[in-house]
Amino acid sequence: MKNYIKLIRPKQWTKNLFVMLPLFFSGSLLDTTDLLSSILTFFAFCFVASSIYCLNDVIDMEADRRHPVKCNRPIASGRISVAKAYLLMGLLLVMAMLTLLLGASILEAPLGIQNQMFSVAMVIMSYWLLNLAYCTKLKEYAIIDVCVIAFGFVLRIVAGGLATDVVLSHWLVLMTFLLTLFLSFCKRRDDVLRMNETGEAPRKNTIRYNLTFINQVITVTGSITLVCYIMYTVSPEVTARFHTQYLYLTTVFVLLGLFRYLQIAVVDKKSGDPTKVILRDHFIQLVVVGWVLTFLLIIYIL
Repeated sequence: MKNYIKLIRPKQWTKNLFVMLPLFFSGSLLDTTDLLSSILTFFAFCFVASSIYCLNDVIDMEADRRHPVKCNRPIASGRISVAKAYLLMGLLLVMAMLTLLLGASILEAPLGIQNQMFSVAMVIMSYWLLNLAYCTKLKEYAIIDVCVIAFGFVLRIVAGGLATDVVLSHWLVLMTFLLTLFLSFCKRRDDVLRMNETGEAPRKNTIRYNLTFINQVITVTGSITLVCYIMYTVSPEVTARFHTQYLYLTTVFVLLGLFRYLQIAVVDKKSGDPTKVILRDHFIQLVVVGWVLTFLLIIYIL
């Protein structure tokens, strides 16, 4: 069982919290129906993402066996067979669809919810097909690989918006794409460092990156992300929706978060796994908690 849990990577499920962003930014966090819809969509995305991890590990099995760390993955090490991995992948896909059907059956306003969940199912299948293309071919191309990853996060918030019937702000879409693009390039920086140290590229496309390029791209995407967030907090549509002009105060947490992540990437050289960084770095955790509490305070209390 331990190997199967390792294969589906539940620690990576934190990425799917992006599904909750439309609900959070809409100011409807206290709506129980929308909250339950978001939670069910979150778990559906978790199951689909884990099915992709199974597929990815099957495809990368031979390459993983030559890697000093990835050789310990369940499939590469032979602890789980390819046939069982495919079976688990199919089971996870079924679980994702059953989760959405559960949402359509137990929530109120059946017809509306059913239409919403059907739309969410279409987005999730689009995500699965996109990642199928990524695992089989697209990850071999520099720049395209990180753009596909970032677009996958955009699909997460699209699914979250459909599940709660929230119209997505163009600011939210842009910030999601830019932030995840920033994190993805930071991860590629770790690959470049490893290539420079060992002389072997961890990925086929790593040879199309170097530190000069990566550092410049990280600076650009980080800067644009911050500017985009500032523009969001002071935009007339947002101040009118939340009836406050104080959202700009949360910018300090975004700035601190970006600075800290840059420090981890450039100084500590440990940006290879964004999920691990967020789960282990107390400074980033405090920044996220501070941002969430300040945002909630401004929206729901002040």
